Amino acid sequence: MLYNYNMKHIKIPLILKKMNSVFQENGYQAFLVGGALRDMVCGKTVADWDVATDATPEQVISIFPKVIPTGIAHGTVTVLFHGESIEVTTFRTESGYSDGRHPDKVEFGHDIEGDLSRRDFTMNAMAASLKDGLLVDPFNGQMDIKNKLIKTVGNPEDRFLEDGLRAIRGIRFSSQLGFQIEKATLEAIPKTLHKTFQISIERFRDEFIKILKTDIPSKALFLMEKTGILAHFIPELIECRNVIQADCRGFHQFDVLDHLFYACDGASKENLAVRLAALFHDIGKPGVKKTQQRDGQTIYTFFNHEKLSSKITLEIMTRLRFPKSETEYVCHLINNHMFHYDGTWSEAAIRRFIVRVTSPAIPDLFDLRIADVYGMTRTPPVIKEGRWSQNLIELMDRIKQIESKNEALCLKNLAVNGSDLIANGIPTGKAMGRILQELFETVLDEPECNTKENLLRIAINIAKRDGII
Repeated sequence: MLYNYNMKHIKIPLILKKMNSVFQENGYQAFLVGGALRDMVCGKTVADWDVATDATPEQVISIFPKVIPTGIAHGTVTVLFHGESIEVTTFRTESGYSDGRHPDKVEFGHDIEGDLSRRDFTMNAMAASLKDGLLVDPFNGQMDIKNKLIKTVGNPEDRFLEDGLRAIRGIRFSSQLGFQIEKATLEAIPKTLHKTFQISIERFRDEFIKILKTDIPSKALFLMEKTGILAHFIPELIECRNVIQADCRGFHQFDVLDHLFYACDGASKENLAVRLAALFHDIGKPGVKKTQQRDGQTIYTFFNHEKLSSKITLEIMTRLRFPKSETEYVCHLINNHMFHYDGTWSEAAIRRFIVRVTSPAIPDLFDLRIADVYGMTRTPPVIKEGRWSQNLIELMDRIKQIESKNEALCLKNLAVNGSDLIANGIPTGKAMGRILQELFETVLDEPECNTKENLLRIAINIAKRDGII
């Protein structure tokens, strides 16, 4: 879509025109601002709206029937209007940022230009009147959008010192929008890191997640490495830099860190768990690397790196305060990513693989394997070509065949339970648990044994063997 980046007006959506009627009837101005306007200038579809007004929060509450005081101390409320939640903020000026995040003093203003002057980047410092769509662009944001440039409003060091998160937001926008960061703006980031390091770990995590959901997260990851941000928040990744893994076998082209960044690119942006697993799946390699000589060739080995990678990932995601269940799942994927299937696997081996990985996690584990392969050469893997992909397809098919048979793939699928064992004289406790586990192992090897008669007979024999009865 061709777009005119020297527009004087934009088309105001109908819902915002209706909202403006309420403001205008009560003597107030209202403007579309922020990311929504930026995206409209870029020609993108917009669903969420941010509005700036000269009405105070109390005045907004008085003229709209349904208002939530979401950030009233800083001039922001959420207006529920015609089925939409629209964030409305009073024109304001700010001063003093002693905590590197929140202004020490907020004063409500009366003009949109003053409000725009406090914003972070020129592309976000535009406004459009809800009355007629007239654009207010005092910092040439349209031109910077045309040039795909991220540039701060005013002095970049001043902007970054006001809010420690802005540097990371700029890097995220670079990856999200495919823009370059203007030279002076980029150079200011390392100079203001002490403010960036003051932000809460939760605010970093939230931006980190947004980065991982961009089309090419490696762009932001490289920038975070270059500016020193990554070394502070996730130093374990930096330890992977210059850990060489390319040898005569030709599996890898990149060092471990580049491989992790590119593997992250190779995972679907719609699946955060797989992207996290792809980024961290080899993070333990520096700790287990060994060098060997085979037939005069240097070979690098990383035995059991998946175990150490899982342990390090647990530490990282716990530190970043990810939910426990999400952390455990990502670690589970990493811990199981080094499976090596070939056609010699028996059906019992397939069943044990399903039990170990669990059926719900298998598609994500396969997606992690595909991302891993992408990260080796930065070449999209063709799933229908090559030995590794043929093996993966064959394993998928064999798993589907086994799952379609409704065989026992967990303890609750056994034809007997604890009550059945008690009825046959086997007492409750750890011994019963061991017997049930042994019955399960038997059924994994021989599914036809999963009948009540067979399993009770086997259980009684085990109990007699172990002196339980």
